[in-house]
Amino acid sequence: MPLLGGKGNKFKVEPPKIRIEKVLVQRTPTPSRPKPKSRPGPASAGASSSRSSPVHRPSPKPSSARHTSHSPYPSSSDEKRLDRKRKAGAASSTRRSPASERITFDKDSDAEDDGWMDLDTRKRQRRGTSEDKHLDSNRRLRHPRAFEGRNDNLAFVHAVEVASLEEKCVPVMGAQKEDVAIELQYPSLQPREKCATNIISLSLRPPSAGETTLTMSCRFELVWGKDKIDAVEASIRIVRHVAETYLTEDEAEPFTNHNTGLIRRLEKASNRNIQDLAGFKTALHEYNETLLGMVEDGIIAKNLDKMHELPRQLVAFILDQIYDRTVAPKVELLSKYENGTDYVYGELLHPFISKLLVEQTKMTSDQVFVDLGSGVGNVCLQAALEIGCESWGCEMMENACNLAEAQIKEFEARCMLWGIKPGRIHLERGDFRKNPVIHEALKRADVILVNNKAFTSQLNDDLVRMFLDLKSGCKIISLRSFVADFKSTHNINDVGSTILDVEECIYPEGFVSWTNAGGPYFISSRK
Repeated sequence: MPLLGGKGNKFKVEPPKIRIEKVLVQRTPTPSRPKPKSRPGPASAGASSSRSSPVHRPSPKPSSARHTSHSPYPSSSDEKRLDRKRKAGAASSTRRSPASERITFDKDSDAEDDGWMDLDTRKRQRRGTSEDKHLDSNRRLRHPRAFEGRNDNLAFVHAVEVASLEEKCVPVMGAQKEDVAIELQYPSLQPREKCATNIISLSLRPPSAGETTLTMSCRFELVWGKDKIDAVEASIRIVRHVAETYLTEDEAEPFTNHNTGLIRRLEKASNRNIQDLAGFKTALHEYNETLLGMVEDGIIAKNLDKMHELPRQLVAFILDQIYDRTVAPKVELLSKYENGTDYVYGELLHPFISKLLVEQTKMTSDQVFVDLGSGVGNVCLQAALEIGCESWGCEMMENACNLAEAQIKEFEARCMLWGIKPGRIHLERGDFRKNPVIHEALKRADVILVNNKAFTSQLNDDLVRMFLDLKSGCKIISLRSFVADFKSTHNINDVGSTILDVEECIYPEGFVSWTNAGGPYFISSRK
């Protein structure tokens, strides 16, 4: 008989006693500095096709600039009703845009974490995921011309041209009018940005080898205005992006050290209870000099040569810099559309495009992307920057085309400032059905985007006929299916079903400009 078994067992074990205690944890709310209202569309991320290109960034206009009241696109309530009827296979996620990463300057104690360690945590997470997923080893990120020498003819929009005292902004951090100007170093050797009054502001380092070195920096003013660029926040975010992306953890130590790092000092100096203007400007000056030394020593170029992808946060930040300086001040021009026609506007936002191009279609830098109805060019810019691929777009709305041209000019200059080489961009004007250049690009295309949410039936039918010339395997992303009933097997006479295999997907809330609700989209493959 087993020692502990049977009826005669003398070793009886008492059932364990479990003690349960309830502990009430109270969270103490942290006082925060009141912040200006976030700008309607531009400040965070947004990219996409016109006639179907969304606007999700801060715009100088109130929320009406996002075309939510009279848009031909479905409203949020309509989309939500559809969502309840739909059995969505994908989990819903909330948009996290650059604007949502706003820095909070609300803690005074050195002992408090302030969320400071998030920077090192994000860096470790970014590098870990990079090792786990397939990288485009052919992608070359360093822009050779950005590190070869100055381009004195490089022209881009100064921050002071859209956010300054002249633009009716007010000084922050207790600054006087004569103290608001600041400069910020970018990770390249390009010339300085000129201020709006055509005065060149120079910052000279001690000369080496008998020569004076002209540094490159951007001119900001420490001011705030509703729907304007926040110079304090922008400065700290740029320093963070440089530390996270361009430097190793050891090299980033002067920036990220929890006690003495430059980012910590910038945050503390801008704390609403401290408002240390002199400390803020001193920390910025040290950042400029430290980064400049790294650029001149070849550290930045060497690190870029080892990289094959850009963090999504940096991609969104650069695109928002461009949008805020070119489109946002004139965003009201995009609200002039004709309901019930093909002249409508809406945007697919940065997170949506990243998901489509990076995760689902897995685009690489040697491929070709085409956006039919490219609006202000947001998606074309994102594809060229994030993927490094050849990027084509075509738009017929005049206002959107004009803003797209402004964005491309600023995009090329900003990529030089950040030292990044993007893919080539080609934007065409007019009806893509009649544009021979676009027709040739379509024959080589690997991924096509058609934000056809509000397209007429005639235009969608015309697109299907254009797809007859696509190469096998080409992916078409659309918000409406080009197959009458793609789930049915009885579409023998339907051209779309004959040439396309269709997969329905669901995008989560916050992925498009015209509604916060999620909805369906389709990825069709050319048979």
